[in-house]
Amino acid sequence: MGRATKTTVTVRMYNVGFGDAFLVTVKRGRAQWRMLVDCGVFPAGQTRPLAESVKMIVDDLAALAPTGDPPHLDVVVATHHHIDHIAGFAHPEWAKVQVDDVWVPYVEDPKDKDGKFLRGELTLAAHRLVKLVETAQLRLNSEDENSREKLAVAKIFAANSEGSDPATDRLLGRNGTTFLNRPEPRYVPDPDPSKNVVPTTVPGVVAYILGPSRDPSDVKRMKPPKSVAWLALAADERPPNADTKPLFDAVYAVPTARVATEIPEELRSAVASLQLESLSDAEELLAAAAILEKSVNNTSVFFVLDVRGTRLVFVGDSQHGAWEHVLNDPDSLKLVTDPAFYKVGHHGSHNATPQRYAKSILGRDHYAMMPFGTVKQWPSIPEGKLLTALEDVGTHVIRADAPVAGRNIKHDPKQRWSEVRFTTT
Repeated sequence: MGRATKTTVTVRMYNVGFGDAFLVTVKRGRAQWRMLVDCGVFPAGQTRPLAESVKMIVDDLAALAPTGDPPHLDVVVATHHHIDHIAGFAHPEWAKVQVDDVWVPYVEDPKDKDGKFLRGELTLAAHRLVKLVETAQLRLNSEDENSREKLAVAKIFAANSEGSDPATDRLLGRNGTTFLNRPEPRYVPDPDPSKNVVPTTVPGVVAYILGPSRDPSDVKRMKPPKSVAWLALAADERPPNADTKPLFDAVYAVPTARVATEIPEELRSAVASLQLESLSDAEELLAAAAILEKSVNNTSVFFVLDVRGTRLVFVGDSQHGAWEHVLNDPDSLKLVTDPAFYKVGHHGSHNATPQRYAKSILGRDHYAMMPFGTVKQWPSIPEGKLLTALEDVGTHVIRADAPVAGRNIKHDPKQRWSEVRFTTT
């Protein structure tokens, strides 16, 4: 009796810094399938120049290709248009790589009635907000260090929310910028649920696309309620000058008279309610920039790769509304329960992994990868309470910035990447 054919899946996390770049390789016999999930980094938190990281990824793909064939990827996933997830695709090295399929959120589709105003209006708001921050910086008293720091962070948020047009051009095949070939982008999730179950070229290996939600109420719900937030504080624990007003919901409230209007009008009113023209205070600019940042995060592609029963969960930077969309659906909940692998959302921030997921749904004895690089403006990332919760359920957390050897875990001696491997029959 012959040996059973084994299937292996390897996830390599490139140490780009504060950004995401994951190469997923599935092998069964002679069948192979490769997916790259994101390729970007936040400039203030990079471990090496992004061009160097991109070249390393492309060189790895070239080494894996059969002799005489170009570097190849079956799928590229660009989870959302923040620069720490897609900026790398602007680099010319990608013109050497053949790509069969590109997945981007439906908000990037100019023909999608659900997403075109959300994407367009948020991008416009980001452009305007960058200009407002720059104007405020010019007016700022050089001795006002507190406001100067707030404006610096506001500009970071706003610039990140603008996205990267050259990278998006390549992903969508626009303006003469493509991969080696010109794959037709797949805007996800599809309105037809059956098209969100995507088979691969390896038998028994399927991807389930679970998000982003097409419900605008999910997209708007960026800030978790106190009861589920990692940073929740009792009233007597809050600093005396803390802002106790709910930031997101109040800004995005839609008047009752407009509730019945069509989605594009509702989304336009949501962005208009930011009242960017009237913002002048550093605190207000920072608040508006944070809203835009979170809005884009909640449009992240959220998917599960099922490798013959071994499930891998990739969430991009999904926040509260996106998670609730998944966890409140019974079928989606089953797919994300007790996986073998979890890509920690948003570099381990407090608002990207719900407490109930980490503590009671994620399960035990699994692996989690957390892409991370230090950014001084965000000293609370990664969130210590989240890391403790993961440790309490026996999670093997693989950090790009702090590699630790372990079962099934491999690290590059030069700390350029870390990887984990699973085997199933």
